Amino acid sequence: MTREADPVELGVQLLARLEHTELPLSDVVDRIETISTHPETTRAILEEAEKRGHITREGDTVRPTGGQFLSFESDVVERDGDFECRRCGASLSTGYFMKLEAGEHGPFGSSCIRKVTGRE
Repeated sequence: MTREADPVELGVQLLARLEHTELPLSDVVDRIETISTHPETTRAILEEAEKRGHITREGDTVRPTGGQFLSFESDVVERDGDFECRRCGASLSTGYFMKLEAGEHGPFGSSCIRKVTGRE
């Protein structure tokens, strides 16, 4: 049996790997909602990421500070199968999964994985 990843840890690790100089808070919440839509979990992820120094927040602006971006060659796994995108809900025959220390996060479609990681 596979242990479910802790959503707060997964969210903190996701925010630590964002590829932006700054983002509106609403865009950051969009990414967190691929993990959890619970307001308490979202708040806990933001607070823990800030506490660990992965992001800074000023009003509605979030600035990632880590610079440890996901590598599509080694940190994103592509799998064929019958999936539903965690971001947009689309049916997928190929899913993209992020490999984070807390666990895998996905599946995402080809455009959503770029959006979530900040490549788009």
